[in-house]
Amino acid sequence: MTDTTSLEVKSADGDSHRAFDEFLTGFEAYKETNDRRLAEVEQRGAADVLTEEKLARIEETLDTTKRISDQLAIKAQRPHLSTTSFDPVQNLAHKSAFDGYVRRGDAARLVKLEEKALSVGAGQDGGYLVPAETEAAVNRALKAISPIRAISGVRQVSGNVYKRPFATSGTDTGWVAETAARAQTNTPVLAELQFPTMEIYAMPAASSTLLDDSIVNIDEWLADEVRLAFAEQEGKAFVTGDGINKPKGFLSYTTVANATWTWGNLGYIATGVAGAFPASNPGDKILDLIYATKAPYRANGTFVMNRSTQSAIRKMKDGQGNYLWQPSTTPGVAPSLMGYAVAESEDMPDIAANSLSMAFGDFNRGYLIVDRAGIRVLRDPYSAKPYVLFYTTKRVGGGVQDFDAIKLMKFSVT
Repeated sequence: MTDTTSLEVKSADGDSHRAFDEFLTGFEAYKETNDRRLAEVEQRGAADVLTEEKLARIEETLDTTKRISDQLAIKAQRPHLSTTSFDPVQNLAHKSAFDGYVRRGDAARLVKLEEKALSVGAGQDGGYLVPAETEAAVNRALKAISPIRAISGVRQVSGNVYKRPFATSGTDTGWVAETAARAQTNTPVLAELQFPTMEIYAMPAASSTLLDDSIVNIDEWLADEVRLAFAEQEGKAFVTGDGINKPKGFLSYTTVANATWTWGNLGYIATGVAGAFPASNPGDKILDLIYATKAPYRANGTFVMNRSTQSAIRKMKDGQGNYLWQPSTTPGVAPSLMGYAVAESEDMPDIAANSLSMAFGDFNRGYLIVDRAGIRVLRDPYSAKPYVLFYTTKRVGGGVQDFDAIKLMKFSVT
């Protein structure tokens, strides 16, 4: 890591802590103002308009400072590209050849390298593989900024489909004496979950001046350009994707009341009110959602909701007057709700009649993301002259792998 990069990381880390301190100060002001609002409601039946407006302004500031703090924390933790984790000879050769292809369109050396690796890729067939360290940097960045990827299980495969068998009948077990005869067990009934990988693309553009500048690290530039585009598309697909040319999001599966839950469906808890929490003891419904999951899943449980839903919950208190939602004590760490982490995903729906606006469970066991190894880049200097386009693709799949690990909150009567 260069001295300049080290200084940038230290600066980002310091800015992150300052922004987080502002967030914590703002949260104290938020609690004070919300307590005043609750007292006004209790005394007069309604809160003062000025109090409501002040609370809204503080909440907007809270969201802004938290977002800035998280972004700076991610920047401070972002690893610098290096060759120390890879085969230095092979990686340097690939890195040099890839640099020549991106800057000048010279693909001859990349063709030879991929022939040796038995992975030939011609430009018209979809481009060339990026260096291994660049792929790793993109994947690390995706995990840091994609809320669902950060909490889900991830598998890397070399093929187009990942297949996972499971026993629908369970495993026959029992207690038996040391010398007693063992009863013959039944043949397990097996089924198979399939997770096909779909192509996702980004197309960053570069000027000739940028490509000619030898100071610019092309690998880092490309990784930074595509990570946000990939994260945005992935995040939406993991939540609401229909499974057609994209991963299948967990909200796209059939949902049933948790009391009648069966494998292949996701169970939900109803709030009892269409489009809202109940007016009395709304926190009880959140407890119901937590305990709808079995103990092994609760141990690693995470709430998933968008900012609007989090805003509604942030005002709630328990019977002792403590706020259910609590900020983290460290920059870059998720806030908590009743002791469980909250992952903020703007792809979750707002609270509305019959909406599934909250999810809770062990997403590491419940939702699986499948990455096919390899990110490919196709250089296009013709379509947008004088700029050079870089058609960058990777293959990603996803879907529910354990239907008992994730539960939903449905804002409905039943």
